[in-house]
Amino acid sequence: MNGSNTNIKFNYLYRDGGNYKVWGNEILYNPDSLPLAEVEERIRKFLIDGEFFDPKYWLVKRLKHDDWIPELDHTWNEFESIELTKEEPTFDYSIAEFLDRIAHAPPY
Repeated sequence: MNGSNTNIKFNYLYRDGGNYKVWGNEILYNPDSLPLAEVEERIRKFLIDGEFFDPKYWLVKRLKHDDWIPELDHTWNEFESIELTKEEPTFDYSIAEFLDRIAHAPPY
């Protein structure tokens, strides 16, 4: 584990039509020491209706319930927050690369 809070934890969730939730996160390394406020601002620019994203295009694990109910379920996940962490990255690329990826994801 690294000694400082330099990695960024991307917290997100899946919320179905019945408001049942599944929580998750991904941890990205931050070699450029991008400030949290800048990272969050850049993420929010590419959210659908200021909250949602399609994990297929953002390359994060799609959160969902095991029992798929077409009347209640969808494929989007919801951005929750970001935070600094000492936890080891779960991605092979940096937060800057992630931000570049979401900037080039298909528009909605």
